[in-house]
Amino acid sequence: MKTFLTTTVLTLFFSMHGFSQDAPRKQRAEREPLSLEQRNQLQLKKMTLELDLTASQQKEMAALLAETSAKREAKKAERLTQQDAKKELSADEKFALRNKMLDEQIAYKAKMKKILTEKQFEKWEASTQKRQHAMRKMKRTHPSKNQPQSE
Repeated sequence: MKTFLTTTVLTLFFSMHGFSQDAPRKQRAEREPLSLEQRNQLQLKKMTLELDLTASQQKEMAALLAETSAKREAKKAERLTQQDAKKELSADEKFALRNKMLDEQIAYKAKMKKILTEKQFEKWEASTQKRQHAMRKMKRTHPSKNQPQSE
């Protein structure tokens, strides 16, 4: 009798748990996107809080964020046009793109090292590594990756 009661209570608990979920969040397509300047400003404020940036560091970081955001948007537009054309890259083109991306990451890291103090840089590197690890983990477990793609 005791196990029957326990099983019934647990069944009710888990069935009610499904109903108690919050309303679904707006889908990414439904949300109004932030402007480039707004995203840069928010990112700068997050970095200021996390790394305790000085006013001069904030100015330098704002310029760096604006530059990288502009490059990112240009690359995104280029990638979308290539997707629309359904152009497949050759192995050499993929190598060149990856090589260029790594060169840009090295340059970005050098600029960050120039702007930040040693302690701030170490903290920034640790948070970057943590974020990259989380993104890799999400990418591995993403549901669309496990589903066959339809053409």
